[in-house]
Amino acid sequence: MSTPNPRRQLKPTDVKRLNRTWRRNTEGRLALILESVTGPFNIGSIFRTAAAFGAETIWLAGNATPPTNPKAQKTALGTDRLVEWHEPVPVTEAVRAAREAGFRVVAVELTGDAAPLHEAKLDGDVCLVLGSEDHGCSPACLEAADSVAYIPQVGRVGSVNVAIAAAIAMAESRRQEWAPSRG
Repeated sequence: MSTPNPRRQLKPTDVKRLNRTWRRNTEGRLALILESVTGPFNIGSIFRTAAAFGAETIWLAGNATPPTNPKAQKTALGTDRLVEWHEPVPVTEAVRAAREAGFRVVAVELTGDAAPLHEAKLDGDVCLVLGSEDHGCSPACLEAADSVAYIPQVGRVGSVNVAIAAAIAMAESRRQEWAPSRG
């Protein structure tokens, strides 16, 4: 009698069951603030990733491109319907709204006091802030955030694409919640 290959790709029903299990083990709320992220393909990609990681809200700030942009729709694939989002406001208003909704606000940026992402407190109810493709988070944003974290990199490139940075930060936030306690 042969046993089924455990390395076969899961069927859609199995994927839904697996995702439901992870959802049940997830209590922390996740949100994003996108400050002046203008690339529509980046916006679409961030929305799709946010929906995959269960982010509940995205606040757009500055001159961020909304997910209704036709180019953003190409990468979002309709996932903007799964994440509540707000039209762009000044970044300090977005930070205030996130705090009023009960989130701790963590900017993802390289600053002198930034913690490496894996050492930053990203579990619980956290709102990650990502800045524009060219200039990152503004000084006003960095001043308003509760803390700052950066993505350690060892290659010869000084930064990653904003959509990739958002994905890395969201994955780390969930990883911290799902990791077994080290007590």
